[in-house]
Amino acid sequence: MIAELDKIKKILVPTDGSDCSLRAAQLAIYLAKMFESEIFVIYVIDTVILDEISRGGEKEAVEKELEEKGHRYLNYIVKQAEREGLKANSILVRGEPYDQIVRYARNLGVGLIVMGTYGRRGAERILIGSVAERVIEYAPCPVLVVR
Repeated sequence: MIAELDKIKKILVPTDGSDCSLRAAQLAIYLAKMFESEIFVIYVIDTVILDEISRGGEKEAVEKELEEKGHRYLNYIVKQAEREGLKANSILVRGEPYDQIVRYARNLGVGLIVMGTYGRRGAERILIGSVAERVIEYAPCPVLVVR
């Protein structure tokens, strides 16, 4: 088990700006200090939701607003990590969140994904699905989910 932990040199932290994702980022920073890991923080602009929200023709304005929020969330977490002496990188992409998270985890060769979840229940969970569940299912590495 200890040998496996030594391999965690890169940690991927997906964020959506929620309290859950910020708690996950705090834990990821703590773990990164412990393992001397590099942190990659990712924010995904969900193109399906973007298309749904912007059917009225204001897609560019909505996308710009989401991009600005994404940069704000990313910068906040990166600055926290850097204050702790860690090397941190930010990634802002468009696409389906779970797919982009898994893709970047694979391409970067991360050893751990630390992410938050809302803990949806019932019909809402069935209809919407859970990004965390899909990441767990397809990730090339362990996933730590923080409530």
